[in-house]
Parts: sequence; structure tokens; C-alpha cells
Amino acid sequence: MHLKQQRKIIFAMTISYTLLILYFMFLAFGRVGTVEHITEYTFIFLPDGFFRLPSLSDLLHPTLMDFVGFGNIAAFIPFGILIPLLYRTNFIRFMMLFILSILMLETIQALTFLGSFDMNDVIQNASGAAIGFGAYKLGFRTKNIWRSIAATGISAVVLMLGVWGIFGIVDQAFTKEMGPFVAINELKDSTGNPSTGTKRYSLKIGGQNVEPRYNAYNVEGKKKETYTYTLGNREEIYLSLNYGIPDQKDF
Repeated sequence: MHLKQQRKIIFAMTISYTLLILYFMFLAFGRVGTVEHITEYTFIFLPDGFFRLPSLSDLLHPTLMDFVGFGNIAAFIPFGILIPLLYRTNFIRFMMLFILSILMLETIQALTFLGSFDMNDVIQNASGAAIGFGAYKLGFRTKNIWRSIAATGISAVVLMLGVWGIFGIVDQAFTKEMGPFVAINELKDSTGNPSTGTKRYSLKIGGQNVEPRYNAYNVEGKKKETYTYTLGNREEIYLSLNYGIPDQKDF
């Protein structure tokens, strides 16, 4: 195949794939239908668990977020292959232009209410592009196009597994393991005795009498109720609350 013809095909593939990615970033997953319900811009500048990719055990029962984590990296691998095939560039220049482009797209997402600016996405997308560029450098070393494509594909899988492993190691090193959840009415104070609060009261929700496990509702004209608990040397505590709204009441 003539070099010019190859370049035209690669250019068409790049444009088509770019349009597909833009569709998923701005229009897919019902984004347009939720715009009118969003009133605030969302900018997340501090990465939060971007090293978290699903473990092997997670893949047995994958969640939507597991697929999102892989997708944010894998979906941008082709750019690291296609762009260097079209334009002669080095890794530093390629990554700088790619990161600037992703930052711009993330900003547009936030300003148009079609998503949020999330630094986690920027890092994951850039990781995918870097994997693609590395696969391109390792794969396209021969004049045989099909052999180069096969080598590039294998290199991309190997590099992706390597990044997955590195992310997992970093995640284990910097992420604290969460302890077991305990019902708040079963917490014990510093003396080892069960923590006590105000008397439990039953509520009627949806026509059914419900008795809360631990009462946190205003029953004595107070605007709020405060409960204290000695955490000892614990640095963090996570609270999970299930709540109900009585019938005919504003929430």
C-alpha cells in the first residue's frame, strides 16, 4: 500500500476515533438530559484514589466503576499509537500536547454541565496515551505493517498489565484499609460499655411504623442532636446513614 494512502487511512481512523471519544465525553450516558438539573460547576483538582484499578478478585464481580477505571486508561491508548504514526514527535512533546488537550476538554465538560473537571480522569487518560506511545515505539520497528500492528497490540497489553500492577502496589502503599462497619447503637465508650443516646422513637413512614436503631430525630423542639464518641487513636471514621422522610413533610 502506498505511503500516502496509508496516511489517509490512519488520518480517517484518528478523526473517527476522536469523534467517538468526544461523543462519550459529552453526549453519552444521558448527560444532555441532566444538564437542566445541574446548577453548580464541579472541579475536582485533587486526585482521589486514581491509582485504584480493580484487582483480580474484583474482576470476578466487576462493578460499573471497575469498568470506568479501565476504560479511562484503555480508551486513550489508541491516541498514543495513531498520533505518532501521523506526525513525527517525541514522547515529551506528545504528552504535553495531549495533557493540555485533556485539560481543555475536562474544563469544557464542567462549564457546559455535561460532566465535571476531574484530575483523576486527566491522569488516567494521560496514562493510557503514554501506554499507547510506548506500544508504538516497541511495535513499529519493521516494515511489515501486519507484524508491526501485532507487535504493537501485544506491547500495549503488556504495558497495560504493567501499569495495572504498579498502580496496585502504589494503592496498597498509600491507601488505608477500612475497618469493619459497626452499627452506631452498638458502639462502646471508653469504659467498654455501650454508648447511650436519647430514647428511641418510632416513626410512620409510608404508612408503616418504623423504629430507628439510633434516634437522631428532633422530638423535643431542638434543632439538632449531638452524639459524642471517643475514637481513641483512630484517624478517620466513616458514617453510613439510612434516612426516611415522613409522609406529607418537607425534607
